[in-house]
Amino acid sequence: MLDMRPVGYVIGLLVMMLGMAMLLPLLVDLAEARGHWPVFLQSALITSLVGGLIALACSNGVKEGLNIQQTFLLTTGVWLALPIFGALPFMLGVTELSFVDAFFEAMSGLTTTGATVITGLDTLPKGLLLWRGLMQWIGGVGIIVVAMVFLPELRVGGMQIFRAEGFDTMGKILPRATAIAAQVSYIYVGITLACAVSYMFFGMNAFDASVHSMTTVATGGFANYDASFGAFPAATEYVASVFMVLAALPFVRYVQLLNGHTAAVWNDSQVRGFMMTITVLVLICAAVLALGQDRAFEPAFRKSLFNIISIVSGTGYASADYMLWGSFLVALFFFSGLIGGCAGSTACSVKIFRYQLLFASIKTQMRRIHSPNGIFTPRYEGRPVSDDVLSSVMSFFVFFVVTMGLLAVALSMTGLDFVTALSGAASALANIGPGLGPEIGPAGNYAGLNVAAKWLLAAGMLIGRLELMAVYAILTIGFWRA
Repeated sequence: MLDMRPVGYVIGLLVMMLGMAMLLPLLVDLAEARGHWPVFLQSALITSLVGGLIALACSNGVKEGLNIQQTFLLTTGVWLALPIFGALPFMLGVTELSFVDAFFEAMSGLTTTGATVITGLDTLPKGLLLWRGLMQWIGGVGIIVVAMVFLPELRVGGMQIFRAEGFDTMGKILPRATAIAAQVSYIYVGITLACAVSYMFFGMNAFDASVHSMTTVATGGFANYDASFGAFPAATEYVASVFMVLAALPFVRYVQLLNGHTAAVWNDSQVRGFMMTITVLVLICAAVLALGQDRAFEPAFRKSLFNIISIVSGTGYASADYMLWGSFLVALFFFSGLIGGCAGSTACSVKIFRYQLLFASIKTQMRRIHSPNGIFTPRYEGRPVSDDVLSSVMSFFVFFVVTMGLLAVALSMTGLDFVTALSGAASALANIGPGLGPEIGPAGNYAGLNVAAKWLLAAGMLIGRLELMAVYAILTIGFWRA
């Protein structure tokens, strides 16, 4: 029989830590003196108490490692439990938010999606604004550990190709997660601090710089203002662009870089592919704006750079309403969001390495057609790619497209129009944030959607953040029979 105690113990500890994290916005609310601090006191007490009791009840089943079933359940269970408790400050502190709205906001935060149902961000208490940023920051470092430890171990979506990369603690999942989290955390905090200082240098106040540095490095996209980055000086768009790119690169390369492997970052084919992709997309977008729409070059380049990187990395910031840039660029932004950053980063969506493996497989198949008697093997970074990796990647692409289609159909059945349903499905599944159209586009938000649509989109965020298979596996009968 499946022993749930190790899973419950870890989830309980993480819930308790989430409750302790609520003390930071509590202090900010105390300093702001708007009388909002009891919201976080109540939320922190409830969350810490429940998490602690769960951990205590399951502590007699703790062991050093987890089996495959427990790992699947832990990976999904954490991203279900944390948004439930992360929603408490929104439910208690924003009177007009229902449970579904609060859960949607928390799920969007912890999965670093960045879609919001809150209007009037400019007038929210600072504690709630900080909590939104803090949730994304926690979710960002969490997904790096999941992508470097759990998904390769579970052979999800071709991630097993990175299974032993950079670390030698294979075999026991929890010790490996601890070792990787410790090394990554220093880098994650360092990049966040550098981002905050850079924002302050170019015109943000200390609070905005702190919150936006967390949501930038997490590639989450929650902002403190309804206008998103349109509320800040133009120079901050360049700062954000740099740090969104840094956050979308594989963090294992930063670990190797600090250990003396100076060429580790650029030698990664993911990094080269990602940089080439955003360069091409930015140049196309800037050319259309500057030449096709007769805009000044610098603003056209800056807006293109910032918004393209924001969408490709899945951050979801906006400094302009690109729905007004013409149908070609709207289509470009839609498909750009389905690219994503590098594996092992805070970025989301399909990921660059899967497209590289797909093209390598197509190239090999074409060579086999031209030379039927030849022996050809797909290669990635000079290494042969096994059939199980290719099969896993192809399965991911199929499941991604099918899931996006089914989610879009389900959303349309709730009454949404075609553009809103399709772009909403893509945005949730790829964890981008803004969709297309006047309602959920870069100038809108998700507040006006019906309850059923919000539940569906929240489910899409969870499935997309855990790269589909980790969630789907536990829904099969064979999983529970194993």
